[in-house]
Amino acid sequence: MSSNDRLVYVALGGAGEIGMNMYAYGYGAPGRERWILADVGVTFPNPESSPGVDLICADPSFIRERRDALEGIFITHAHEDHVGAVGFIWHELEAPIYAREFTSQVVRDKLDRVGLGEDNINTMLAMPEQVELGPFKVGFMPVSHSIPEASGLVIDTPAGRVIHTGDLKLDPNPQLGEAFDPDAMKALAKDGILALVCDSTNVFSAEPGRSEADIVDEIAALVKDASGMVVATTFASNVARVRTLAKAASASGRAVVLLGRAMNRMLGFARAADVLEDFPDTLSIEEAKAVPREHLFLLSTGSQGEYRAASAQLSRGRYHGFEMQPGDTFLFSSKTIPGNEVSIARIINNFAEMGVTVVSEDARYHVSGHANRPDLQRVHELFDPQIVVPMHGEYRHLREHAELAEAAGRRAVIAPNGRMVVLSGDAQGAEVDEIETGRFYLDGTAVIGAQDGIVRARIHMSQRGHVAVSLVIEEDGQPLDGVWVIANGLPDPEDSDIEELLETAIEREITAAKRSVFADDDSVEELVSRTVSRVCKSAIGKKPVTSVLVNRLA
Repeated sequence: MSSNDRLVYVALGGAGEIGMNMYAYGYGAPGRERWILADVGVTFPNPESSPGVDLICADPSFIRERRDALEGIFITHAHEDHVGAVGFIWHELEAPIYAREFTSQVVRDKLDRVGLGEDNINTMLAMPEQVELGPFKVGFMPVSHSIPEASGLVIDTPAGRVIHTGDLKLDPNPQLGEAFDPDAMKALAKDGILALVCDSTNVFSAEPGRSEADIVDEIAALVKDASGMVVATTFASNVARVRTLAKAASASGRAVVLLGRAMNRMLGFARAADVLEDFPDTLSIEEAKAVPREHLFLLSTGSQGEYRAASAQLSRGRYHGFEMQPGDTFLFSSKTIPGNEVSIARIINNFAEMGVTVVSEDARYHVSGHANRPDLQRVHELFDPQIVVPMHGEYRHLREHAELAEAAGRRAVIAPNGRMVVLSGDAQGAEVDEIETGRFYLDGTAVIGAQDGIVRARIHMSQRGHVAVSLVIEEDGQPLDGVWVIANGLPDPEDSDIEELLETAIEREITAAKRSVFADDDSVEELVSRTVSRVCKSAIGKKPVTSVLVNRLA
C-alpha cells in the first residue's frame, strides 16, 4: 500500500433520491484508482416529467470513462432499483458481474432479452466466499429484505473493511430466505470496520420494524372471511409475500391463479435458484375458468398502479376473461411508492364503482423491507464503524441518518450523488471531488441522455401543441402558391379552423416578403415560425412548437 493510495466512494445514483442505485468504490493513488461498482438500478418515469420514457437510470459516464479500471459489478439483490439497468448499460461497461444465485437468474434473463450472453455473470455463494479483484476482496453478506437472497457487500481493501448494506431489515423470521443474524454481523466486525455505507430509507420510522411473520395470520383471516372472488397484488419480487398469500388462499380452499408475466417469471427464478419452498399448486388461466369464482384467488401484478399490469386492467373491466363483481375483495399487500399515488387511487376508485371491497395501505397486511430508525441504530452498534455513510434515500433521509449516527458519538458524512469522499486515512470523510451526475432514459429501444433535449421537446409539445408547415420554393427562389399546415394538439378558435387560419396568414406573409428572405432556409423558417406564433397567440392564447419543411425545386 503506497502512502498516496486511498479508498474513495461516490454515489452515481441512489443517494439523494429513491431508486437508480449505483455506487462506485475506488482504491489507489488519485487518478489511478481501480474501481468496483455496486448495483445498476433504475427508477420509473413520471408521465408528466418524462413522457414516453420506459425507464430511467443513473448516467454511468463517470465509470464508463474508467471502464479499463473497472474490476467488477456487484448486484446486491434483484429489485429493479438495483438491477434494472443491467441490460441496457452493460455494453458501456463490459465488466464481469457478480451476484448470488437468485439475482443471477434475474440478471441472466435481462441480458438474454437484449441479446447479450451469459459469459460475464459470475454466481457466488454468501460469505465467507469472496472474490479477489485488483485491490478488492468482495463477498456477499446475507440480509433479510423483501426478496430472496438479498445481500450486503463485504469489501476488503488494503485500507480496511467496508460494509455496504444494500437494502436490509432486521427480520428474525422472514418466512423465506435468510433471517437477521446479529452474531454473523458481529463476526464480520471483529477486526474493525472502516466504513458502514448504509440504507436510509426508513430512518424516519420511529418504531422497530415488523417481521414478515407478523402478517401471516392476518392475511389468512382476511382471505378466509372474504366472499366472492379474492384478488391480491404485491411486488412480484417479494416471493415470501407471494407465498404467504398463496398459502392463505390454499388453506381457505381457494384455487390460486397467477396473473401477469412478472409474477410467473419471479416464481420461476425462485424455483430455479432453489429458494422457493412449500408453494401451493397453481392453476393456469384456462383451468381456472372451470372453477366457481367464489373459490378463486388471483395473485396479480401491478401493485404500483402500472397501466398495463393485470391489476389496472381488471379495474378497467377485465383481464384474460376475469372480471370483478360486487362483493369481491381486492387486497393491496404492498406500500405505495411515492409518485404512484394517482395511479393507485385510480384503480381503487374504479373498483369502488364496481362494488368491490378494496383493502389498501393497511399495516395488518404489509410490512416494510427496510430497517426502521431503531434497527439502524442496532446496525451501527453491531458494526461499530469508524464512519457511517448514509445511502439509499432522499437528501432528508441522508441527513437524518447522519444525525442519528452522530447522536451516538459516531462520525458520519453526507455524500449525495456526485460527492466523492475519502473513506481511509487522516482525510477520512473529506470531499475530494465533485462528479457530474445525471440520468439516462430508456426510450423504447434507444438510450438517450437527459440533456439530449428529446424529452424536453415532448414536454413542450404536450404543453403547447405542435404545428407543421410545408412550403415549396421554385428554382428561381420564388415560393409556389399554397402552404400546407397540420396542427396537432391545438383547439380551433370559435367559428374558424386553426389550420386554414394559419395557411391564410402564412401565404399572406410570404407574398409580402422581400425576395431576399427566400435565399436561405433559415430565413424562411424564421418568418413562418414567427407568423405561426403570432396567429396562434392571438387566436387561442398559445404559441405552439413549430416545424417548418422547406422544399426547393432543383
